[in-house]
This record gives sequence, C-alpha cells and structure tokens, in this order.
Amino acid sequence: MSYDVVVVMDPIGSIKIAKDTTFAMLLEAQRRGHRLRYVTPGGLSIREGRAMAQVADLTVQDVKPGHGDSWFTLGQPQAMDFGPGQVVLMRKDPPVDAEYIYDTQVLALAQQAGALVVNDPQGLRDYNEKLAALLFPQCCPPTLVSRDAKALKAFVAEHGQAVLKPLDGMGGRSIFRSATGDPNLNVILETLTDGGRKLTLAQKFIPDITAGDKRVLLVDGEPVDYCLARIPQGDEFRGNLAAGGRGEGRPISERDRWIAQQVGPLMKEKGMLFVGLDVIGDFLTEVNVTSPTCVRELDAQFGLNIAGLLFDVIDRKFAAQA
Repeated sequence: MSYDVVVVMDPIGSIKIAKDTTFAMLLEAQRRGHRLRYVTPGGLSIREGRAMAQVADLTVQDVKPGHGDSWFTLGQPQAMDFGPGQVVLMRKDPPVDAEYIYDTQVLALAQQAGALVVNDPQGLRDYNEKLAALLFPQCCPPTLVSRDAKALKAFVAEHGQAVLKPLDGMGGRSIFRSATGDPNLNVILETLTDGGRKLTLAQKFIPDITAGDKRVLLVDGEPVDYCLARIPQGDEFRGNLAAGGRGEGRPISERDRWIAQQVGPLMKEKGMLFVGLDVIGDFLTEVNVTSPTCVRELDAQFGLNIAGLLFDVIDRKFAAQA
C-alpha cells in the first residue's frame, strides 16, 4: 500500500547526505514506492481550521560527495490539505522555540484530519530532550535543573566537576564543563541562566565521556542492536559530531539495553516512533525526540537498514488506521 510521505525538515539543499538521517528515511520511503512531498521552509499553515502546507514533489538519489545538489529534485510548490493517506515526518532540528511549537500545533490538526505524524506532535511538545531523561531518574547521573545560580554553583562544589547546559540547545552548543574553583563559573551561570531568568541543567561530570557519548536508537520503543559512540577529539570534552567528535559504531551493552527497556515503553505509548538516547558510561543524559541522527553511520558500518525498521512500523500503523 503506497501513500504520501510528507517531510517537514530543514532546507534540503543544505543537508550532508552521508550523515543525514532524514535523507535515509526519504530513500527508504521512495524505495517502497511511496510518494515524497517536501514542505517548503515555513510552508505550514492553517486556513479556516484546516492544516495545510506548501509542498513540492520530491525525488532523491544516493550520490557520492562532490556531485553538487544532484541528490534531490523538486517540483513546483503547491498548496496541500493534510488528511488521510499521508505520513508526515516531522524532522526539523531544534531549537524547540515558539515557531517549532506552532508547527507541532499545525501538525496536531493534520493528525486530527487523518494524517499519521511521526513523531507524535504532542510528544514533541511534552518531551524536552534534556528534561525527558529525568523522567527516568534510575538511569541518570546526579542532576539539578534550576534558575538559581547559587544552587547551581553549590551543585558543582558538591560533585567537584559538572557539565552545565541550556535546555534548548543541540549539537553541543553552549555546553560548559566546570569545576570547583573555576574562576569562570560565575559568568557561565550568569550567561546560561540569563541572570536567573532561564532554567539551566547541571549534571555531574561523567569521566567515561572519553570512551564516547553513545547514541542508542529506539524504533517504536525497541533498541537497535548497535549504537554510535561519539568520541571527543583533542582537547574537546564534547563528543557531539557537530563539535568534532568521531563516530565509532559498536554493539549496545547490557546496560544500554536496560536503559532502553526503562525508556522504551513510555516512548512507544506516546507515539514516539523514532527516538535517540544519549548514554555516557552507565548513565542516560538525554532523550532525543525531535530529529535523532546517526542512522547513516550505523547503516554504513554494520550493513543495517534502520530506516527500513522504522518504515516497517509506519507501514503497519498506516494500514491499521486506513
């Protein structure tokens, strides 16, 4: 059974296809005979209570680096109503700001009209990627979330070293490692809390970061058997690929699998079909629900087809609601 796959993403001309998970999803959808529709940037709207979008027909192909933008072809944009016969991939990158929230509200109307939206719009609003991990305290390192610079500073003193970060960042941006006696700690906290106006997360520093910040992928609540360890390079403590980390695939550990068993059932219940867990050592640090990555790297290293696993689930859910 074929259907329209409507993708909401960052501008397709700017992606790096060798590492782009959304591109892997589009290739798999096209391979299965589904029609691809690309929502032009800023193209979601509501007209008289109906969720709509400006979309262009899309075809994709997997090409080698250096071939320009030949990995995609777009048709002419046209107005489209959301409704039955559609699967919507919501794959915009954070920040989850007001505009992102508005887009999820448009997609909630699309869902009500009969479209299958992946991931569920309500879940995208409910599960901040830093705070969602704290729903599973048995999996997490000592953590404090506060606007109070004094409390955050005391937390750093208690644990000796801590990682400090905003709640709305991605790719390692604005993440600080600090320690007791750090002369920059006051200004770090002033910056992150915006003088006490913004919640900031402080987490005990996990030395195992040197072995990698592991990305464990969940498909409908079940873990993929391999993870990508993003290993810091040089004098950098952040493992994020966007911050220069090196990706190294490896089988997930028994602890990784246990963490996935703690998190997976809730994600499945809430319609979060594709989720990325960040695990350092034995600890869960984030639950990524907006646009988890690392599929292309794992597929290449282990001969997997993770997007295929996802579309097996999507196909079943689409058939069930048809």
